[in-house]
This record gives sequence, structure tokens and C-alpha cells, in this order.
Amino acid sequence: MSVISRPATAREVVGMLSDAPLDEARELVERYREDPRKQVMRAVEVARRRIEREEAERDRVEAMYALERELGGDGVVVGVDEVGRGALAGPLTVAAVRLPASPIVWGLNDSKQLTPSRREALAAQIADVALAIGIAHVEPASIDALGMALSLRQAMARAVGDTGLDPDCVLIDGNPVHAHPAERCLVKGDARVASIAAASIVAKVTRDALMVAYDEEYPGYHLAESKGYGSAEHIAAIRERGLTPIHRVSFCGNFLETARLF
Repeated sequence: MSVISRPATAREVVGMLSDAPLDEARELVERYREDPRKQVMRAVEVARRRIEREEAERDRVEAMYALERELGGDGVVVGVDEVGRGALAGPLTVAAVRLPASPIVWGLNDSKQLTPSRREALAAQIADVALAIGIAHVEPASIDALGMALSLRQAMARAVGDTGLDPDCVLIDGNPVHAHPAERCLVKGDARVASIAAASIVAKVTRDALMVAYDEEYPGYHLAESKGYGSAEHIAAIRERGLTPIHRVSFCGNFLETARLF
């Protein structure tokens, strides 16, 4: 007995278009682009806009990998970025990441452009695929003693060393740091180069977790919310309670007449 397949209902087409992955969505849009049913026409248009967004996002991430190859060549390339440079409390944290050419980590971007949940998900993906990850922290007392420029240089050098690699190229976000003989610096590199973006995400997720833990150790300073930066609540708490051992004394003079220690 032969089986006669019935045409898909409008509701079924809408469901398929809304759930289909990119390649399948393209095929469905082509198949139903001249369907006269209004519900299908609307769904096709929504799917077409989604395809355009996803294709643009794929192009953006692929361009990040392409620029990394252009800048780093065929040797061992490590991307480096920091977080916490302007914070009042907590460490300066630097991450160094070596990514493979594939699989591509879709969604890579400057960590500041991502939601906390998206950063967490991407950090997990990076940990799964990265060929090497290095982390370095500079604690507040050292930042007070050394200054930020030297602290940053030392932390970046240590993070690269923590990867266990001898890189041919170290790609760093921002201006020259002189942290490694093979460094190449790129302004806004965390949004333009894959491994730098990965490093920015790893550094941010790592440091955020530390600040959440510090919030339990030093309650009342709003460290989990502010991550140690100068939010109004954090500054008010410092003025009321004084400084803790994780505060940078040299960063707090503008709003604290006497740096009372915790």
C-alpha cells in the first residue's frame, strides 16, 4: 500500500522555521518563500532575518580567527588579556590562551560585550578546546608597591609562562606592554582576535568567581555585584567600614581621606 504524504500545515511550517539550524533554515526558506499563507509568509520573513543575523555572526567570528592567522603566522600563537585593572579591590588577573584552528568557538567576543551566563558558557567551551591556558594574578598589596604598569607587565609574562608554551607570537589587547619578546599588540584586540577574546573571557570569569568568594569573606562591601570596581555602594561601604586587605590603598585616596584598614 502506498503512503501519501500530506502537505505541512501552516503551524507545522512555522514550527520548523523557528527551530531549524542555519543550513536547514536556508532550505526551508527557499522551499516556502512563495507560500501564499500569511502565517507562513511571516514565519519565512522572521527566519530570513534570523539567517542574516547568524550569518553575520559567523562571518564576524571567522574574521577573528583569520586576523589571528594573519598576525600570528603558522607558529605557536597565544592571546593575552587582563581584567581588573581599574578595580578598587581584588587582584589584577591575566589569562593567556592558545586556541586550535578548529573547532571554532562560536560567539567569541570581548568579555564586556557578553552577559555573565554567556561568558560562563563560552569559558567552559574554551576550556574544552584550548590547547593551553595560563592564569596569573597580582594581589592588591603588590599593585600598591609596584604600580599598575609593572604589575601588568609581570602578570602577562607569568600568564604566558603558565601555559607551558614557548610562543612564536603573543597577541595582546591594547598598547605595547613589553611583557614578551614576541608580543604584538592590537587596540581592541579582544573584539578582533580569537585567542585574545578567549583570554578576556577566561580572565573575566576567573576573577569574577574570586570576587564572589571575597564577598563572603568581607560581607557588606558589595564585592559580588561590583566585582571590586567603584560602584556607589562599594565606595559608600569603604567610607563607612574602611579598607580590607584586598583593597588597593593607592586607588582609594580620591574618596577616602584616611585609609583605615579592616
